[in-house]
Amino acid sequence: MGDTVLAVIEMDNFPEEVAQRAAWLAQLYGCDLHLMLSDPTIAILRDRFLVSNETKRIADSVHGAQDETMRELAQSASDRGVTVATSISHDRPAADAIVEKARNFDPRFVVKGTQYHSPAERAILTFTDWELIRDLDCPLWLVKEHAWREKPVIVAAVDPTHRDDEHASLDQRIVDLGKSVAAHVDGRLVLFHTYQRLVEIGSYAMLSFKPQKLPIDELDKKMREEHRQKLDALAANNDIPARDVHQLPGRTHEILPTFARTQGADLVIMGALSRGKRKRRMLGNTAERVLDHLHCDILIARPD
Repeated sequence: MGDTVLAVIEMDNFPEEVAQRAAWLAQLYGCDLHLMLSDPTIAILRDRFLVSNETKRIADSVHGAQDETMRELAQSASDRGVTVATSISHDRPAADAIVEKARNFDPRFVVKGTQYHSPAERAILTFTDWELIRDLDCPLWLVKEHAWREKPVIVAAVDPTHRDDEHASLDQRIVDLGKSVAAHVDGRLVLFHTYQRLVEIGSYAMLSFKPQKLPIDELDKKMREEHRQKLDALAANNDIPARDVHQLPGRTHEILPTFARTQGADLVIMGALSRGKRKRRMLGNTAERVLDHLHCDILIARPD
């Protein structure tokens, strides 16, 4: 992992807030900061099939305004004592350009603003946020317009029973990131896990060789205890006190946003596992399903 924080600046996505959060992270971790402005619309204005004197003047004017904005953002970060570099990308699609830049830098974090996406926007699978969740190999810090408290609360959303993470490497990565951030900001780390009662009871039923009446209460208790044992083991291995370990029945994407608000969370850390090519085109990832509903920043982790 490199010693740079890469901040993706979008003019319509509260650029000052994103730059400030990225500069704050760079200061906390002793990193340099690279501000990358991403605006593929300029490429459209300069497309050879559309170019005219008028569109060229518009493109030049927008580009000049972008240069000035980047100078101001860089100066603000420099005032914190952070070493800053800037670049501007007009490449399309934006996500590909960001991923390529991240591969060159191997940053500690990629920081980007995020806003609400309508159901129609989510359906067409073209939005940069989701592409980055799928394709980035480094931690992705999604910024929302939320003021952090003096002693922040960090929620680590884990799943120690996930069948695609049998060695729990992703959960440990989530916890490691949570512990690191909490230590840097004198914050409190909260461990959170959900288990899906009806879904898992259904999987038990599929193992039966003949129809029979299921002992629902017994199965529910057994599943709850199995999940809790693995969750408690993860907490114990990381010295997380019992008061900060929470397990609730239900679906994560339905419960996590409410839990985060109840806890007064400033950051929620979640995991994203690599999937097959066909599945990567589907919006089935929990992180994607809660992105719009969390009020605070979101940190997407990958297994080491």
